[in-house]
Amino acid sequence: MANHDPISDMLTRIRNASEKRHETTKIPASRMTRSIAKVLQQEGFISEISEQGEGIRTELVLALKYSGKHRLPTIRSMQRVSKPGLRIYKNTRGLPKVLGGLGVAIISTSKGVMSDRDARREGVGGEVLCYVY
Repeated sequence: MANHDPISDMLTRIRNASEKRHETTKIPASRMTRSIAKVLQQEGFISEISEQGEGIRTELVLALKYSGKHRLPTIRSMQRVSKPGLRIYKNTRGLPKVLGGLGVAIISTSKGVMSDRDARREGVGGEVLCYVY
């Protein structure tokens, strides 16, 4: 079955796996999903990224992070902002601060996919892909 929104699919797979306390989750690989996963790793939401398979069947294997003795997920919420039917773009001044800076907005800019903090530092705006906290 064709997937028309791979970013939403990725976020849903991560959200479901973390709610069920899975160690890893698999996501179909693309340049965009690799970039988003890299930002999530840099921000400390996932611990490891590896690839499995070859060619068109390549999948990203993301190792999820948990904290405390009760293994609470580090990802409390993932929310898609810009959707295929309604794209949301923000300039540098309009970039959102998620939970007053405790969360991360993932932005697709002309300089690549990055967190809202990095986009502000670089002085670029772009498409707001999702919020993670």
